[in-house]
This record gives sequence, structure tokens and C-alpha cells, in this order.
Amino acid sequence: MHKTVGFIGCGNMGKAILRGILDSGWVSASKVMVSTSREETLEEIRSLYQTEVTRDNRKVAQHSDYLFLAVKPHLYETVLNQVKEDIGEETIIIGMAAGVTLQKMETYLGKEAKMVKIMPNTPVAVKEGLIAMTASAQLDEVEKENVIAMLSTIGKVSLIEEKHMDVITGISGSSPAYVYMFIEAMADAAVKNGLPRKEAYEISAQAVLGAAKMVLETGIHPGMLKDMVTSPGGTTIEAVTMLEEKGLRHAVISAVDACIDKSREMSK
Repeated sequence: MHKTVGFIGCGNMGKAILRGILDSGWVSASKVMVSTSREETLEEIRSLYQTEVTRDNRKVAQHSDYLFLAVKPHLYETVLNQVKEDIGEETIIIGMAAGVTLQKMETYLGKEAKMVKIMPNTPVAVKEGLIAMTASAQLDEVEKENVIAMLSTIGKVSLIEEKHMDVITGISGSSPAYVYMFIEAMADAAVKNGLPRKEAYEISAQAVLGAAKMVLETGIHPGMLKDMVTSPGGTTIEAVTMLEEKGLRHAVISAVDACIDKSREMSK
């Protein structure tokens, strides 16, 4: 029997997860309840997904076997304090905010509870997400497997120690933004050289998708895959040389470091 699912808050990431688990068929819309503070968002969710909606967070907490907290990090304390009397002993609370640890959630709730921390990225909306996950000691193995089964409908789940969650933010949670910038830059170069914009975006995006699948499906080191494309004296080595000269690796490493540092600062 499928469990009930609730979302307190439903911004971009919340909508992506909601869309993914509904499209996958893991849960039906009749088993989902969403609360947000904005009437326009409630109407949008009701119209798009046919779920029950409310402005009452406590009602969602009472309804849910799996309770997603899809609000901004600074609202976690307020929300958990608000619903602490409404969360059942078997309810699994799923937090997804950068910088909000399992310990912080427990402190805000004021008691021990079944809690999961995830760091998803936005490709969950097209079922190609990466969802890093860690769970509190209160969950047994069956409960963990059930959460993994649900999240696996929207992407690949990676079980990690919570201490690594800030690193995951840098290379997964935030990284779609870096990749979109890379695709946009390649497309801009193509447009500069005469290719129409629509084709430039489609071809650049497909090239990135294909390269990523090569890494995942062949198991070959990315450096070796790069070497397989770079013929002696050819066009690719010219491009690779320019990327090295302009500091691509250093720029990417610095960007990921900055992201991780910010996430660690927020976790304190």
C-alpha cells in the first residue's frame, strides 16, 4: 500500500520532486498534500498536479507518512516548531535545505524523529537527478529502502555520510548551473560562427549529455576519454590547449570550492 506524501513549501525544487514522483506513478495525486503561503502557488499546484492543497502546515504534517520540507533554510526552525505536535512517530521527515543538518532539524523539532537529509539537483524534474541522502539512526533498513525506492523514481540515489553533504552541494546540488553556463557559452560560440540559436543549444546540450553518459556507462577515466578525442595536431587539441591556457580547470575548482565553503558556513 502506498504511503501518503506531504510537502510543506513547494518552490522550484519541491515542484521538481513532486512532478517526478507523480509522473513515475510511485504515488497518486490523491495521496499528496501540499501547503504554501502563497495563494497563487496553491492554485498553480492544484491546476498542474490535482493534489490537495492548503495553507495549513499542520494539516500537511498530520496527513503525511513522508513529509518533505521544501522551504528556505531560515524557515526550518519556525516550521518544525509549528508542526512538532502533529508529526506522527512513524512519519519520515525529509529535509533538503543546504546548511540544515539532521542535528539542527532534531533541535528545531525538540525531539528525536525519523529524519532524512537529501541534497537533490533540479534534473529530478526529468528523472535524471542525483539525490545524495543520509538518514538518522531512528530509521531502520526497511524504512531507508522505502525512501530510496521513492527517490529512485526521479534519479540516482547516493548514500553518503552527512559530513560530505556540503561537498555534494558543490558538485551536484549547485552544479547544474555551471553546466548550463558551459552549454550557453558553447552555443554562443556557435552562433558567433553562424549557426542558428535553436540548433546551437540543442547540439551543445546533446554533446554534454552524450559525454556524461560515456563517463557513466563505460567506466573509463574522463582524462582517457578526452585523450581518445584529441588526435595529434588536430582541432580538439587546439581547443583543449586554449581551455588550459584560459584556466578552465582552475575556474571550475575555484567555483566548487566557493560553493562548498558557503555551504559549510551555512551549516555552522
